[in-house]
Amino acid sequence: MTCRDFPFQLRSCVWEITLACCFRCAYCGSRGGKARENELTTAECLDVARQLAEMGCRRVSVIGGEVFMRPDWAEIVDALTSRGVKACIITNGFRMSPAVISELKRVNVESVAVSIDGVRAVHDAYRRKGSYDRAIETLKVLAAAGIPVSVITSLRADNAPLLSALYRELRQLPLFAWQIQACSPMGSADDNGLSVLFNAREVIRFVAETAPSAPFAVGVADNIGYFTSEEGSIRGVSGAYFEGCSAGLTTLGIDSVGNVRGCESMYDERFVEGNLRERSLADIWTAPEAFAYNRRFTPEMLTGACKTCPQGDICAGGCRSYNFFTTGRLYENCLCAFANS
Repeated sequence: MTCRDFPFQLRSCVWEITLACCFRCAYCGSRGGKARENELTTAECLDVARQLAEMGCRRVSVIGGEVFMRPDWAEIVDALTSRGVKACIITNGFRMSPAVISELKRVNVESVAVSIDGVRAVHDAYRRKGSYDRAIETLKVLAAAGIPVSVITSLRADNAPLLSALYRELRQLPLFAWQIQACSPMGSADDNGLSVLFNAREVIRFVAETAPSAPFAVGVADNIGYFTSEEGSIRGVSGAYFEGCSAGLTTLGIDSVGNVRGCESMYDERFVEGNLRERSLADIWTAPEAFAYNRRFTPEMLTGACKTCPQGDICAGGCRSYNFFTTGRLYENCLCAFANS
């Protein structure tokens, strides 16, 4: 069976090309800062790009660490876009320069997303002093250069109640989208004992009230939800409904040493399906036992409040990564505003 005939078709990928970063954020899920030993070489990355394109992957989100800390980042992105794969880069926005902007335009990047986690005092407290102002400036100069820009905000217990204040600042910027997601208690967030739980119902209400009049799309990510009366208006696209975790079904994650997971947020060795230095991407993707937690899901696997939820067969218990790192159980979501209401 070829990949094109396989029942699960790869459509998107999150690819961490390095762990090197100019920050050591207190809540970084991957503990970014220093590059891993033996990260994929340029030649290996170019081959990964070829494999992604040949498998029909349509979009790749390129992440770090900090993407621009890797000298060959543009060559890697070009290997994707030149094959018709759309590429988005996620950055902290601290290392932007005219040279980087020129390269972004040359390799035809689809968009750039900048991480901003709150107003200046909140953002800088977890990153470094001056990082908020640099991120805002990055958004402005990228937009002025004709590169579409968006913002990603990761919510914890401390910054979730402050979304309105952040929105008042973001609405002045030339964004096309604002994605709001839950920070998982993994990596540095776990190391530092950060409190990540927040009132999902309040966040959903904020998005539902804000999105209709916002000058850009506003939506929650797949680890916040699900199926409240606002579903259909809170995921950034009108009429969009959460239909379950896509890890290993249509999406996958690749880390900087070539490990493949169903989702790059499933940052635990237990979820590694194979390594690209040992097996091809197609072989890993089509293996009979691969991504069994999703490919073999049945509603009987749901636990907790999700077990009796009437939407359980559709949402399948929500985000696998967030579930695992908050409860240790894949099929039970503690942030569900419907099942836990």
